[in-house]
Amino acid sequence: MRYLIVAFVAIGLLSACGKSSTPTVPRLAGGSASASAGSSTAPKNPNIGGPATDARRAALHTAAECIRQHGIPTYKDPVMTGDGDVYTDARSVQDAGDATLAAVQQACGSQIAAAQFQPDNQAAAPPKLVAAGVKAAQCLRANGLPKVTDPTSSTLFTPGHGFGLNGDALPAAGKQDPVVQRAFAACRTLLNEETRLSDLGSLAGA
Repeated sequence: MRYLIVAFVAIGLLSACGKSSTPTVPRLAGGSASASAGSSTAPKNPNIGGPATDARRAALHTAAECIRQHGIPTYKDPVMTGDGDVYTDARSVQDAGDATLAAVQQACGSQIAAAQFQPDNQAAAPPKLVAAGVKAAQCLRANGLPKVTDPTSSTLFTPGHGFGLNGDALPAAGKQDPVVQRAFAACRTLLNEETRLSDLGSLAGA
């Protein structure tokens, strides 16, 4: 099922086809990029804006190499737009265990800080992805899922998997419900386009 979402920003890990409570998970951050545990003010997302230079691209690659070498071998290099927005392979981070994340943080914190990004976070969803997500949501509503809401640029998404669904968007039976299966089948082309526009390759050109 392609409707998955990762929400490390809000200390959350969300399950397929909907979101509910958010169990605590470690975050990956570099140096001063992370907020203190007792802070009531959310830190600025380092993945939004910044210097779009060759030096920063090299630093992103160096940080990704460190992450791969210290426990997350599937982690892909982040991509950066011309405006300095950074999109990352958050799914690989999601799949890593707590001990692995702690080891990566210990080994790679300085490289992550130098690259000025957060591996388990994203810049805002670009307009083309939002537009594709709106079309997919409209289709799902028209095919029996009236509680599906339109995404915006601030809606969380997982690169390569698109946007998630609100917790009450699905019936009680979840993705096994025949209505859900029919809706996803009817909207498959639009969902696939949303997924395509959310992959790192497409985001690089956003």
